[in-house]
Amino acid sequence: MQHSPRRRSILLAGAVGLAGAAHLTSTAAAAPARTTPVTPPAPALIPKPRSLQMTGGRPFEITANTAVAVRHRAHEARRTAEYLATWLRRATGYAVPVVTSGTAPQAITLAADDETPSAEGYRLDVTHGGVHLRAAEPAGLFHATQTLRQLLPAAAESATPHAGPWTISPLHIDDAPRFPWRGSMLDVARHFFTADEVKRYIDILALYKINRLHLHLSDSQGWRLEIKSWPRLATYGGSTEVGGGPGGYFTQREYADIVRHAAERHIMVIPEIDMPAHVNAAQASYAELTCDGVAPPLYTGETGIPNSLCIDKDLTYRFIGDVLGELADLTPGPYLHIGGDEALVTEPEDYRSFISRAQQTVHGLGKQMVGWEEVGLADIAPSTVVQFWANAAKAQGALAQGAKLVLSPSKKAYFDMKYDADTPYGHDWAGYTDVQDGYTWDPATYIPGVAESQVHGAESALWTERVATFEEVQYMTLPRLPGIAEIGWSPADGRDWEEYRVRLATHAPRWSGLGWRYHRSVEVPWG
Repeated sequence: MQHSPRRRSILLAGAVGLAGAAHLTSTAAAAPARTTPVTPPAPALIPKPRSLQMTGGRPFEITANTAVAVRHRAHEARRTAEYLATWLRRATGYAVPVVTSGTAPQAITLAADDETPSAEGYRLDVTHGGVHLRAAEPAGLFHATQTLRQLLPAAAESATPHAGPWTISPLHIDDAPRFPWRGSMLDVARHFFTADEVKRYIDILALYKINRLHLHLSDSQGWRLEIKSWPRLATYGGSTEVGGGPGGYFTQREYADIVRHAAERHIMVIPEIDMPAHVNAAQASYAELTCDGVAPPLYTGETGIPNSLCIDKDLTYRFIGDVLGELADLTPGPYLHIGGDEALVTEPEDYRSFISRAQQTVHGLGKQMVGWEEVGLADIAPSTVVQFWANAAKAQGALAQGAKLVLSPSKKAYFDMKYDADTPYGHDWAGYTDVQDGYTWDPATYIPGVAESQVHGAESALWTERVATFEEVQYMTLPRLPGIAEIGWSPADGRDWEEYRVRLATHAPRWSGLGWRYHRSVEVPWG
């Protein structure tokens, strides 16, 4: 810092005067210097909470005496407490017991709060004496633990314990999501990813309060789920992938384990079986699913190929009933996604008829139908969730029938779009989508004439024609995923790109600790 000549002379004069005073009163005790409490900067949380106040005072420290206390009636709260304690044990090396009775000084307490208006909302208070996480429902408590996780140093994400110190500045957070549907779609059909890899994907979703995992389980290049009534779908239709690799599929036990892993993190699995198009793998497995009774060869190409289930065959509807029935039994959530996109060789009237019958099947199984925007061309129930990806008119047609809209605009939320011309993976047909592009849009204003009340949420989509390994999935997901998480969770008027990109940069050490590869976008000041 530079001082003006006048300012410098005043400082020198003051110094001389003080020195003289000190000489005259050398036997007197020096007065203590006055200090002003310093409020620490707000933590770099993503998604940004609805309300956060730094309250000042001495920080809370996790020590060898810290416990996790449960004061919430729900059984799931105990499970969340165990999840948090397990994570803290790995990070710190401390015992971190979970207690349900008695007093626990210096505890992290999970408690009920019936005043929290949202099922996913929570309150979080940090004082020197303890941390309190309060929520009406277990989902809110879990989200609070993910906020707490981000309040700790990035070293806490390491697979081995670190020495700390593990301190958190005092604060109060009152938080709840803007939209109920905050999703991410992973295409396991074009390239197959194992159950363990999908569970790792779920873990990164949980950190950013994503609450829907949409699994694209079938396409022309592969069928990825064991169906016991039609076993060749998986054993033959799942035997390859784009480029001719060995492919693979989830056994029903593996799929159930994915669903359980997600549920423990309050993430709902939305399974998609694409129909009536994108069915080459199914038709290669069973010739009777074609109109001419001739099975096509397995397909390992990258681009889509025209095909359709045979709309006039009764067997077609037995097939979808069997497949969706087994899927419904394995999936406790209320939704089944039937795809419905790009049915380019299905006649419009046949398409409408097929979607109507598929919808009846879904409803008969006690589920709600989800479909891509094209299903809005058919007669659909108001309970339908329609996923917009490109065509506003089709989405508006669905809204006219009372459906709810989830936005996955290809120009903003498709994670298979390249960041820039140098990105080694993915496509560019919808344009390049760097981090700023993926952050600076709003679901309530993206489609003209669509009201916020008609929007159910937002969802990213990662198609994998040109994303072949899980390391490549990581690279295309980060650093874009936190942006769509914030779009779905945080109030629109609190979002600002310049402020966000600084927050985002601080998360890179956390990703490295988790062993995640990420793209170092030039738009983010990584430091």
